[in-house]
Amino acid sequence: MELKFKVQTKIQKPVAEVFDAVYNPDKLSGYFTNGGASAPLDEGTTVEWAFADNPGDEGFKFPVEVKRTVPNELIELVWEGAKGLNTNVRMEFEAAGEDETIVRISESGWRETQDDLNSSYLNCMGWSQMISALKAYAEHGINLRKGAYSGLYSASEHHGT
Repeated sequence: MELKFKVQTKIQKPVAEVFDAVYNPDKLSGYFTNGGASAPLDEGTTVEWAFADNPGDEGFKFPVEVKRTVPNELIELVWEGAKGLNTNVRMEFEAAGEDETIVRISESGWRETQDDLNSSYLNCMGWSQMISALKAYAEHGINLRKGAYSGLYSASEHHGT
């Protein structure tokens, strides 16, 4: 059995705007990487994502390797999705009309162990929350992450989003 998942939503904004809200580090930091994102998600780069609210006083920082970027269509990442294990993240952007975008985020690559299954559940929850925060940010300029996660997880529980 391959451990993987996919989350998706429709956002009431043009695909170029929605893509930029993920690709652009200043925008991504406005609703997701609240400790900052070091650079745009350009193919072949490694960027650092930081989450100031989780875990601990120093926040949580880790590298994200950008494997592939197709503007307004696709971003593929590799990151530490579970302790000691890199997983593959695929973000797809599909125009669903002039002012609507379908966003799909999938993650795969876990080992078939209970610990990795647990990590995949946490990441699925995290990507579901990220995609909802993306929708609120892109459509209304609202940061759903603000204050939502402070003190909820320990470093040993949190390896992904």
